[in-house]
Amino acid sequence: MDTGTPATGGFGALLYGLRTGAGLSQEELAHDAGVSVRALSYMERGHTRGPQRRTVQALAAALGLDAAGALELERAASLGRPRPARTAGAAGAAGAVGAAGAVGAASAVGAVGAVGGTAAAAVADGGGPDLLPRAPRGFHGRAAELGALSRAAEGEAPVCLVVGPAGVGKTALVLHWAHQGRAGFPDGRLYADLRGFGDTGEPGLMEVLREFLPTLGVPHGGIPESVNGAAALFRSLAADRRLLVVLDNARDSEQVRPLLPGGRRCVTVVTSRHRLPGLIVTDSARPVAVDVLGPEDGTKLLAGVLGTERVLAEPVAARRLAELCGGLPLALRVAAARLAQRPGWSLDAMAADLSDETRRLGLLDVEDTGVRAALRLTLQQLPSRVSRLFAHLGRHPGTHVDRYAAAALADTDPAAAEAGLERLVVAHLVTETAPGRWAMHDLVRLYARSLDAGPDALGRVLDHYIATGLAAVAAAEPGNEECFPLPADHLPPAAVREFADRSAAVAWYAAERDDLTLAVAASHAAGLHGRTWRIVMTLWPLIVWRVRDGWVPLLETALEAARADGDRHGESRVLNVLGWVLTEEGRIPEALTHLTAASALAAQARDAVAEANALVVLGVARAALGGLDEAAEGCERAVELAREAGDRTIERLAMQHLARHWADAGKWRQALDTATEALAFDDRPGTTDVPGILLLMVRGEALLGLGDEDGGIGQLELAAREAEASGYEDGAVRALGALLRVSADPGLRARYDAAVARLRTRA
Repeated sequence: MDTGTPATGGFGALLYGLRTGAGLSQEELAHDAGVSVRALSYMERGHTRGPQRRTVQALAAALGLDAAGALELERAASLGRPRPARTAGAAGAAGAVGAAGAVGAASAVGAVGAVGGTAAAAVADGGGPDLLPRAPRGFHGRAAELGALSRAAEGEAPVCLVVGPAGVGKTALVLHWAHQGRAGFPDGRLYADLRGFGDTGEPGLMEVLREFLPTLGVPHGGIPESVNGAAALFRSLAADRRLLVVLDNARDSEQVRPLLPGGRRCVTVVTSRHRLPGLIVTDSARPVAVDVLGPEDGTKLLAGVLGTERVLAEPVAARRLAELCGGLPLALRVAAARLAQRPGWSLDAMAADLSDETRRLGLLDVEDTGVRAALRLTLQQLPSRVSRLFAHLGRHPGTHVDRYAAAALADTDPAAAEAGLERLVVAHLVTETAPGRWAMHDLVRLYARSLDAGPDALGRVLDHYIATGLAAVAAAEPGNEECFPLPADHLPPAAVREFADRSAAVAWYAAERDDLTLAVAASHAAGLHGRTWRIVMTLWPLIVWRVRDGWVPLLETALEAARADGDRHGESRVLNVLGWVLTEEGRIPEALTHLTAASALAAQARDAVAEANALVVLGVARAALGGLDEAAEGCERAVELAREAGDRTIERLAMQHLARHWADAGKWRQALDTATEALAFDDRPGTTDVPGILLLMVRGEALLGLGDEDGGIGQLELAAREAEASGYEDGAVRALGALLRVSADPGLRARYDAAVARLRTRA
């Protein structure tokens, strides 16, 4: 399969004609000549203007050319190679370099003055040498990045550092900018591909300088033999010129520094997949970040290849394609190339194929060009420990990791994991989306997932979530019993995050909720049932605080997993939480079914605490149907069971609900006494929990019912403020609503409306 459009003239067109005339594909000719397919494609498209003589000889032999044919091919190649040009002021440069002690520099520049004949082929119409590849076709958007590059190129001897992930279009951006601004560099535009992330090997410094120096007037025979001498000569010749030097695909800062021209009117633009912080420190390089394209620009790129009519005919599919390619220009161009080769294939069909994650990366590769190839070349530049971490990150079921999750995946410690993540950030393989949280581009994640990470990575990260979830439960609801025993084959992480207080635990829950949900799905799909329901049960404090957040599907998955696991204790606990959530959603008949089953299972297992829990929630469901006396009886039995088990937390919880039932029945004295007794259980002064807030509300309502308006309002105000401060929006709405029934204070109305708005926004 051939890649690209052949050049319209010169060596590239000749080579293309000879290859196709011989009936050879690019792969066949590249193999026979000992060059890469990409290098051959570059030659045919005119990106490589004058390949070296030995390469031309190998191509001629592989094509079976006779002596005349080989000579014609060599002549065409020689026309594209840099040639000496007349350069005013060369003698002055010779003196400067000679004074610097550069080996052979004086004689080299002295020879320049004797150079005659025509100007070099690399000299553009404007009079200065031009080694830039052609401007990229179909370039769209990037106004912000082009503006940033122009600003970075201002001032004296600027070094612009254009960085971004593989395939994001750094080279295209720089070449478009350079061609647009040709007039600003009348003394020349030099370009070198440093191939820091290629299969063909990096060019040596002398190889680059031997291409630069002749365009500045130095004959091949006059180039100093040492790297230092050649670099010094280059700097001297560039000192008083307005040059643009583009150093593309740099691996690191060390590769770039000897090629910096140094002239105050020279502009150097470096592109790299790495951030090159060393170049920023030593040479004040100005970073210009290039990220993926937005949907609109991605669609325009497709239109640039496929034609506007074809894209406008399927606008929804075109946008979907841009999204599936993650806005990555390389991926978009490969997708467009596939569509261009099949005019009858709809964009919708291509989008459907790309929607299959198992096929996506394969569809985004063409020959040796594509997303996988680009990522492989980036990864191979990294230390093995970092590459290993990258592969393990692909096994993460969610979208974000912290240092603890990364450590669990790679079976290392958090410090080592964080160091590896920082290296991956520098290589643009992961992005730090928030302090201490990292994410991968969708296509990068798919590539990482294709790598070998061993069989235990998923189990380790699931056990990390179980261990961290239990730590969060302990911080959010101190004094509660453990949710469950750990699985028999639990893989303990090297370190578990510590939570200083309830707010830290709740913040972790909120940040990790989506990833925890995805972890549950991955665990369930893998048949790791014991881990599935345990992860869900570690979320119970968040479920309590945000009971109307749509937890039923997740809890139903946990119930299915607990039953598949054969764990009756786990099944009872899940049924209990599920029944409570259903009750809060008003689905009482379903709730009663689950709660009755939870109570029966707990009684059969002689689990007094679980049975007490089930009776408490069962009472809530019965009360919703008007059975307040039956609900109160269940809670009184729950208090007895908790006392028998010596569990003060469950005893307090049962009393809180008992007080609620008394209040709803208008039995104000019993409600006040029960709430007061339960509040006295609190041995954690200065902390706030949901039962405590609800008990304050009951006591406030009971005092109002007994005629103590000031006392009642005071308790309700305290409950409202604690709920607002802790982010318990349900409690804030309830307490403020109760206050509004006895007060017309406009401030209360404003607070109530704000709490309702927060609750709706969260939903």
